[in-house]
Amino acid sequence: MKYNIVGYLIKEGFSNTFKNKKSTFAALIIMIATMIVFGVFFSITKNINNMITELEHSQGIQVFMLANTPQQKIDEIGQKIKALDGVNSVKFVSKEDAMNQMKDNFADYADLLNGLEDVLPPSYLVTFTDLSKNYEVQNEINSWKDSGYPEISKIQNKDDTTNALLNVGNWINIVSTAILAFLVIVSIFIISNTIKLTVHARRKEISIMKYVGATNSFIRWPFVVEGIIIGVVAAIISLVVIGFAYNAVIDKLMTLDLMSKLGVVFVNFTDMLNLILIVYAILGIGIGVVGSMISMKRYLEV
Repeated sequence: MKYNIVGYLIKEGFSNTFKNKKSTFAALIIMIATMIVFGVFFSITKNINNMITELEHSQGIQVFMLANTPQQKIDEIGQKIKALDGVNSVKFVSKEDAMNQMKDNFADYADLLNGLEDVLPPSYLVTFTDLSKNYEVQNEINSWKDSGYPEISKIQNKDDTTNALLNVGNWINIVSTAILAFLVIVSIFIISNTIKLTVHARRKEISIMKYVGATNSFIRWPFVVEGIIIGVVAAIISLVVIGFAYNAVIDKLMTLDLMSKLGVVFVNFTDMLNLILIVYAILGIGIGVVGSMISMKRYLEV
């Protein structure tokens, strides 16, 4: 009996969807448009965050040691830095490396720098897995000066760049959340109003069902199924459209010389597919259910 009831409710949901073709089509189109807008913004946000992450990994600090620091101490300090939480990479810059870099910077006067290697301090270039760990790592390394490692001379950082990247990342996340919330509210409003048309057209039938003892759940579920169908179909179509459009745009951008010069790397759509699929499924089913519940509330309270 239970299986028969479930089958009936699902059948009625599909029946409602095809009976009200105009309203269903209108809701479907608007839902697809809403999801595509979300997908476009999501893709842009994902790529911007990826670029910021790449920049974060290239940003870091340079830990300088005294020029006469023994190699054993240099190695010890390097191992301690590598062991710190939040450190992504540690690259040793020898006196010779520092000199070669200076010669590159002052190419016209490179000969004047010969023999000055001994006065240049060795150092470590340190990058982070999470740029927010920057100050924590700096403070930890600075504390070592008073606990057995006076050879540490100074730490050179790029605090302004670090703060700028962190602020950009935070604002992108805030804006993304706000837009997603707005799109969800719009979609719920659209679905609920679309299903209201169906409910209004069948208000007499609903009243009769209530008089003969049908429960609110029994009356509500066909409309919930209708909302879910519209949401799921919209999600599938939107996913296909976004996938083809994204790959086409990225392929076009990758042919531009500017992108290759800047070294921009875009996120593959396959890397975003699982997340977009989950989000679209939640949006489609969730909005369909909530929209249906809202649209039915008035008629079931009577």
